[in-house]
Amino acid sequence: MASSGQKVVLITGCSSGIGLRIAVLLAKDEKKRYHVIATMRDLKKKDKLVEAAGDVYGKSLMLLPLDVCSDESVKHCINSVKDRHIDILINNAGVGLLGPVESISMEEMKRVFETNFFGVVRMIKEVMPDMKKRRAGHIVVMSSVMGLQGVVFNDVYTASKFAMEGFCESMAVQLLKFNVHLSMIEPGPVHTEFETKMMEDVAKMEYPGADADTVRYFKDVYLPSSKDIFEAMGQTPEDIAKCTKKVIESSNPRFRNLTNSLYTPIVAMKYADETGGLSVNTFYNLLFNFGPLMHITMSILKCLTCSCLRRRTISPN
Repeated sequence: MASSGQKVVLITGCSSGIGLRIAVLLAKDEKKRYHVIATMRDLKKKDKLVEAAGDVYGKSLMLLPLDVCSDESVKHCINSVKDRHIDILINNAGVGLLGPVESISMEEMKRVFETNFFGVVRMIKEVMPDMKKRRAGHIVVMSSVMGLQGVVFNDVYTASKFAMEGFCESMAVQLLKFNVHLSMIEPGPVHTEFETKMMEDVAKMEYPGADADTVRYFKDVYLPSSKDIFEAMGQTPEDIAKCTKKVIESSNPRFRNLTNSLYTPIVAMKYADETGGLSVNTFYNLLFNFGPLMHITMSILKCLTCSCLRRRTISPN
């Protein structure tokens, strides 16, 4: 139970990665400002979180089951919180999907939207009325730079993030009238076990329905380039957790928060040309015409962006 003066923070998707790191960072806050409710779909996967939390588990951090794809699960979880009082909701749960779209079934696509988009909508719908009544609250949504700029072979995942960005951009206007803030966290590549395993798995898969050239471009061009980008520009879950903590502690939190300043020119390029041709043609040339040059560029960038030089997190204030 939260102590007097503590803010109640509910976080989705805490079994690993970013969600786990946010939960532990807030629960171990030196000023003891947060009571963290970490949630995950399967409590059998709680071991990593419990180990990372250490002695704050059961004190400033508690654990509840939550499946963002289930209306009943979402309602039951929120009803389990004392007085349904949640000061900060951090929507982190999400799934990825990578590969040629011809080989991806409609069911797989719907699963991504069910989690990444409708899962967020369910959570916001459940906590928003209470926040509006209290005229206070902060909703944080873990988005991605792919919610701002499309990335080849990430078509469906990108679409789910674009949808979420549009939904939240619309909601943010209404919520401000009730003194409720909404913030998007937009990381680029993040080194997690999930990402590493997904990249390894897709390299071994067959892609029925996709033509041979497309499969070759995906495996021999996109995947090596993606690996270069991750190594040169990737952040850690701890980086994103620190960024998120800054956002919720800001006196005037921003709506959009890119966590990696190296991506700012990429996003700016899209909006510099209203026809869209500049960004589409630039990414096409980088991937298909200048692959070797891109590899060299990323290698140089990796050397220039060591942890002591890279500005990893944003400064919301």
